[in-house]
Amino acid sequence: MPSQGAIVAVLAVAGLAASFMFTLVVPIQAKLPELLNASRDDTAWVITATLLASAVVTPIAGRLGDMYGKRRIVLVLLAVLVLGSVVSALSQDIVTLIVGRALQGAVAGVIPLGISILRDVLHEKRVDSAIALISATLGVGGALGLPISALVTENADWHMLFWFAAGLGTIVFVLVLWIVPVSVLRTAGRFDYIGAAGLAVGLVGVLLAVSRGNEWGWTSPAVLVCGLGGLGVLGLWGWYELRASNPLLDLRIAARPAVLLTNIASVAMGFGLFASNVVYPQILELPAATGAGFGLSLVSASLIVMPSGLVMMVLSPFSGRLAQTVGPKLLLVFGASALILAYGFTLLFSSEVWHILIANILIGAGIGFGYAAMPMLIMRSVPQSETGASNGLNALCRSLGTSTAAAVIGAVLASHTSLHEGVPTPTGEAFTISFVLGGAVAVAALAVALCIPSRRDPHEAHPSLPD
Repeated sequence: MPSQGAIVAVLAVAGLAASFMFTLVVPIQAKLPELLNASRDDTAWVITATLLASAVVTPIAGRLGDMYGKRRIVLVLLAVLVLGSVVSALSQDIVTLIVGRALQGAVAGVIPLGISILRDVLHEKRVDSAIALISATLGVGGALGLPISALVTENADWHMLFWFAAGLGTIVFVLVLWIVPVSVLRTAGRFDYIGAAGLAVGLVGVLLAVSRGNEWGWTSPAVLVCGLGGLGVLGLWGWYELRASNPLLDLRIAARPAVLLTNIASVAMGFGLFASNVVYPQILELPAATGAGFGLSLVSASLIVMPSGLVMMVLSPFSGRLAQTVGPKLLLVFGASALILAYGFTLLFSSEVWHILIANILIGAGIGFGYAAMPMLIMRSVPQSETGASNGLNALCRSLGTSTAAAVIGAVLASHTSLHEGVPTPTGEAFTISFVLGGAVAVAALAVALCIPSRRDPHEAHPSLPD
């Protein structure tokens, strides 16, 4: 039997690999129209496809893990990542690359499954710290992966990014197969195929409307049909799930106050994280002549953003120990407060590069505490047989937050521009509005966190996690 430390390490590496996929193409995003001979609207699907796949697959993979074994589903998702990476590495056109990126997006389900595995196999005294570490990889992988992607892009053909991803996925697959034990806890029943299809259709409709609203127009027929149609499908899906004998997601458990409020806070925390990922790199990279930027190279800007990921990594074991002392609710309060400080600091001070560095460190602290607290709160409120699906739903809520941030902040930056050398660029006012929005959502996260019940739900039967 591998040591518990080895299991945690392997699952952390798997989480880093999964979150890395979301910043993998950031260095080449602006160049994709030229590289693939496609329009900018078409190349936006390289990002959108990954987002949609991750949102749809994550909650479904959680239920499959509960039913058929969490390690087994982790291995399947890693195999899909490798396949998608190879497809992308061999791509010469936009359609092939979009297919590859959608397959890569499926690996997002590895993180909530890894968190659920920890609850099954670790000693109770190690669970909180381990959960904090795995949960932090959602932010760490992206922050640390950005400079790696930038260096590869500047020194090699862009296809090497995907060969690197394929190699990383293969290594993680072997490590999981070797180190992580087979899941023995299974949920009985039949898989809810109708529920899975309904959730997928509804989510795709809503996320398409949110993610493409800026390009298609928020009142365009396509956005209205996708958005309203997706909401209608999700409403029918919820009605069906409440009546199904073996639902994909037990909505009665999801409606428990601690679970519901934690998931709402997750949307807000996801918004706060991604808003910073959109705004701070643009400020750092915009030409200084625009009056709103610092003119740094992509690699230099990545190095300024990277400390947020390092802070998350350093804080993760401390977060677990702190949660045992003060409880995960207070940890989430700390996280939301740090985001408020970050955006408030940037509103007051953003004239020097080191100001942005300080703000990113505060963002790292906020996400490190917040992302560590949320799965702890979830698992204190659900039965052990529901951990995979419940963590998958929580990860989906974070994804909804990031998607909303991408759309809202993107719209703000696109609507407040000035011409620089004939190219529309965001103004200082656009960044100020973005900081205000990020801070306002962080305040909302704090308010929701304060309303979360402090004690474990009485329905929760698993004894390993202390209050």
